Amino acid sequence: MSQPTAPEPVNEFEREPVPVHAQLGLKSYLGQFAGEHVAGTELMIGPLFVASGVSAVELLGGLLLGNLLAVLSWTFFTAPIATRVRLTLYCQLEKICGRRLVTLYNLANGIMFSLLAGAMITVSATAIGVGFNFRMPGLTDYLPNSVGWVVAVLVVGSLFSVVAACGYQVVSRFANLAAPWMIVIFLCFGLVGLGQLGVHSPGEFWPAAKTIIWKGGEPLAGQVKFTFWHVLFFAWFCNMAWHIGMADLTLFRFARKSWYGLASASGMYIGHFMAWIAASILYAVQLHENPANTDVLPGPLAYRACGLAGLLCVIVAGWTTANPTLYRAGLAFQAMVPSSSRFRVTLVTGAVATLTAIFPAVTMKLLDFVALWGMILMPMGAVIFVDFWVLRRVGLRPYFAEVAGLSVNWAAGLAWFITLAVCTVLVLKGGVQIFFVSLPGWFVAALLYLGLSFVVQRRSTSRN
Repeated sequence: MSQPTAPEPVNEFEREPVPVHAQLGLKSYLGQFAGEHVAGTELMIGPLFVASGVSAVELLGGLLLGNLLAVLSWTFFTAPIATRVRLTLYCQLEKICGRRLVTLYNLANGIMFSLLAGAMITVSATAIGVGFNFRMPGLTDYLPNSVGWVVAVLVVGSLFSVVAACGYQVVSRFANLAAPWMIVIFLCFGLVGLGQLGVHSPGEFWPAAKTIIWKGGEPLAGQVKFTFWHVLFFAWFCNMAWHIGMADLTLFRFARKSWYGLASASGMYIGHFMAWIAASILYAVQLHENPANTDVLPGPLAYRACGLAGLLCVIVAGWTTANPTLYRAGLAFQAMVPSSSRFRVTLVTGAVATLTAIFPAVTMKLLDFVALWGMILMPMGAVIFVDFWVLRRVGLRPYFAEVAGLSVNWAAGLAWFITLAVCTVLVLKGGVQIFFVSLPGWFVAALLYLGLSFVVQRRSTSRN
């Protein structure tokens, strides 16, 4: 799973609707999604599915349906609002929520971006470990376990940070050049891995899938047991912050038509289907050869399959994800202090991400982390949805913070905070796993925002 980024003119029209001459066609979105969702995270997520003890039927069925729901979410939730309003996410939120509340949202978003970028630095550092043969973290390690690991992370993180600080055009150019090659290498990972498992024809795949690759049974130590529903909701919601959470309003504001949201299928079924399956196969080969070797390390996995090309793919895959992620984190933090230099803020953000990468806790719990990210940012997507589609129909004013001159629209703020509190209680006290709280949480946030908007707007009207 990677972080989606906007097309090249994203730094233009940040405070106004995108004009007709700047809008983009379907081809731009097909290529963009295909490239952005084949990334370093895929090399971690695929093995973690195997480690979770999921069966072949559960995995393939969950991925097929979950990725379809993700595509439909971009198509029917995000793109229609984006192509009607054509404003960035942050601009829309400022009109709805007020400047101070958006600043808090930027802080949360920036922190999450930084942690994800740290996970990408971790992924790429595992390739360095193959060459220098130092000890790397295992599946249950949360702390660094060698000096070599720390040095590799610092070097990789510094390099990534400098490239990200150079600006979006450099980041985008690098990713576009690397994406087609990475897709081919991921396909090779899967084919080579199948050959190492003795699968040499299509008819041999399914028996091996059920008995060697995704065998079901108990998960490995420290992992949650996955079922069909876990896979479905993870595939659907691993990018929840971007579709149902509405972050990709910034991306699709350039689209000529709202149905271009269907272009997300190129990313979901190349990256979040083919690439996850290929990475799973590599890990299954490792376990088949040595069941005691449960380490989830993309570098060694890729090297055993494709040698130096595999190692290069690990580095580049982590790089192409970390770069735009660090860039977006820098923008989120800079928005809090507009007078600051974006270059310097991005460098500082990269330093923070690099320090977090030294500790592999986020990377080894990546499935839980992306679920947490979606849960935290999801309520604001519900707020935007209700504000655009519902408020005017029930006699209330959309963009109320802008209309009333509010720095904080408490209808939006309380909807966000209360929803997060409810979801947190369900996870910590109610026994509900984090993968399953965001869907009901979205409806809680939507109803809260609608009800609280009646209260806030009627009080404001009575005072005036």
